[in-house]
Amino acid sequence: MKTLSDVANAIKDVMHPAINYSLGDLGIVTDIELENNTVKLVFAFPFPEIPIADQLISSIVKPINDIGLEVDYSIRVMTDEERTIFLQMEQAAWKGM
Repeated sequence: MKTLSDVANAIKDVMHPAINYSLGDLGIVTDIELENNTVKLVFAFPFPEIPIADQLISSIVKPINDIGLEVDYSIRVMTDEERTIFLQMEQAAWKGM
């Protein structure tokens, strides 16, 4: 039986393609729960209509699927505080695409 630790290990190194931080460090992947064989999580994006949203979602879903778990996710826009932190991290670690 898989644990939240297994999930965390599977996604901990999933990096943002243009920012030198993981999606978890950036606050994009939040509220991770494990129920039976399904990982429930939330993608928090800094703005609505992120052009690479599907790419970011897939980059998290794949390693979770690879360890034999399903994914059920929702999407929300970051709070002002979360967005401020994200934008500061983005500015400090921008590497481009």
